[in-house]
Amino acid sequence: MAVEKTMPAGKYEAEMIESLSIREKNDVETVPVGDYSGAVKKTDPLEIKLVRKLEYRIMPMLWAMYFMNYLDRNAIANARLNGLEDDLHLEGTQYNTCISIFFVGYLLMQIPSNMLMSSGKIRPSWYMCTCMAAWAIISALTALVQDYKRLVVVRFFLGIAEAPFYAGALYLLSVFYTRKEIATRISILYSGNIFATAFAGLIAAATFETLNGAHGIKGWRWLFIIEGVVTLGVAAIGIILLPDTPLTTSWLTPEERQLAHDRIQRDTVGGEESKGSRAGLMQAIKDPRLYLLCFMQNMHLSACSFNNFFPTVVGSLGFSSTITLVLTCPPYLLSGFFGYLVGWTSGRYNERTGTSPSLWELRSWDSSSPSAVNSVILGWVSATLGQTRDKKAVSLSIVNVVANASYIYTAYLYPKNDGPRYLIAMSSNCAFAFLTIASAWVLRFWFIRTNNKSASTDGLQYAY
Repeated sequence: MAVEKTMPAGKYEAEMIESLSIREKNDVETVPVGDYSGAVKKTDPLEIKLVRKLEYRIMPMLWAMYFMNYLDRNAIANARLNGLEDDLHLEGTQYNTCISIFFVGYLLMQIPSNMLMSSGKIRPSWYMCTCMAAWAIISALTALVQDYKRLVVVRFFLGIAEAPFYAGALYLLSVFYTRKEIATRISILYSGNIFATAFAGLIAAATFETLNGAHGIKGWRWLFIIEGVVTLGVAAIGIILLPDTPLTTSWLTPEERQLAHDRIQRDTVGGEESKGSRAGLMQAIKDPRLYLLCFMQNMHLSACSFNNFFPTVVGSLGFSSTITLVLTCPPYLLSGFFGYLVGWTSGRYNERTGTSPSLWELRSWDSSSPSAVNSVILGWVSATLGQTRDKKAVSLSIVNVVANASYIYTAYLYPKNDGPRYLIAMSSNCAFAFLTIASAWVLRFWFIRTNNKSASTDGLQYAY
């Protein structure tokens, strides 16, 4: 069944369409609309070529941006091993507060940021890259901090600057990839986080060994400076390479633009017409599935809270700072490659529960397991709460906000005097993992029931 073509309603998108030449407009309007949903194996060579082009252009850039996002965010965990606490005279739980305050700023900007991007009034590529440049500068300025109060302020504003990226990246993927494709792409994106965490220790070790004391500057301060400068460079490249919407992507041919647009329209769950960001927000908060997905992702990230303290946990076993930083690498490398497999199987077999928390969250103490689940849960959000583009964008940001709120309170589960066993933290992680598993199975049976009811009406089916 052909789907009626709709043009984007946003001011920016409308202006971009108007800027097309008459020949390009005619080309776009004469391209036939087909079934490009991705619900079946692709046989159309045009679609295969399109998806391959999207892979080469979108994924490497978003991956590099996310890599730097986590490198900058977690630099403080490695800086702690080079004397950050002593140099800034941090006492008690002040370091934990510096970790926690980041997520306060981070959460404040998530939902309004995604609503702004989905509105079509701004270019997502420019917005995301501008925010990236801002967090690069703020991160580099951490090198100038001299006390606890200033570190808290810098971390708070770093959270605000970093907030638009991840939810924005998920939204951008949902605009270009179908429900069946997105879990694999989110797993690829999320591996940027994992590999950044893996190599962060090695980068920090090299920095501390070679630059500590150079020009009278401590190694941990050099770490913030170097990573901030590199991040600024990546932001400049992103402005050039990132697209905004299928119909306004300059490096696609007119035929490819329309094909990219049509296949997402065909794949949109329910096929409802977008009515603006505010309507999308109301649609999202009225959907009861949103709250279960929020809880599931919150519990999942709570189980992953050790990421911010992993170098400290390893260091408490008695290793030198250099060996500690090196030892943080292997688990995350395993997790990165494992995440590809989980995301691929989820998309390939249209399976969410079996490749999600039900199996892998049980090993919550091992970073290679729970981290790989993130892409599947967020793919679930995009696939089931995407009746409109605006609802999808808001839903992703709400889930991300609720999930990352876990980092505010879990930061206090790791007091220094609990090392090296950290019994409270590890016991809590097991509980969080169990609740994630339970949520996944509840949602599975919910969708089975929904599918059985809809089979006799509209035929709409949800993956579980």
